[in-house]
Amino acid sequence: MLVRDAMSTVVLTIGPAHTLRQAARLMAARRVGAAVVLDPDTSGLGILTERDVLVSLGAGQDPDLESAAAHTTNDVVFAAPTWTLEEAADAMAHGDFRHLIVLDAQGPVGVVSVRDIIRCWVPARHRTEATLTG
Repeated sequence: MLVRDAMSTVVLTIGPAHTLRQAARLMAARRVGAAVVLDPDTSGLGILTERDVLVSLGAGQDPDLESAAAHTTNDVVFAAPTWTLEEAADAMAHGDFRHLIVLDAQGPVGVVSVRDIIRCWVPARHRTEATLTG
C-alpha cells in the first residue's frame, strides 16, 4: 500500500504568526495532530504538531503569546505519495516523529501519520472486534 492510499488530504495550513492557541483550536476543530506552516516570506514549509504545543505548555509558555514560527520544525522530512507505507514508517521511526508532509510537484497534498499507517495495516475486522470486546 502507498502513502497516497493512507494519507489525509485534509491539510491544515497556518502562517508563522498564528499563536499556539490559534493553531491548537484549528487542529482540534479539524481533528488533526499537525499543521503545515507556510511562510510566504521564505517560501518554506514547516510542521507544528500537537507535541510541539504540549512541550510549550509544559514549559510554562503562554499559548496566546507564543507563535507557531517559534515552535515549528523546519527540518522536515517529506514523503512522496508513491512511497510505500513501510518507507514512511521507516522515516518516522528513524526521525522520531509521527507525521510526514506529503509533497508532489505542486506542493503539499496530504499528511500521513502513524495512526493512518496503523489503520491501513490493521484489518477493519480487528478494529471492530477490539471495539466490541474493549
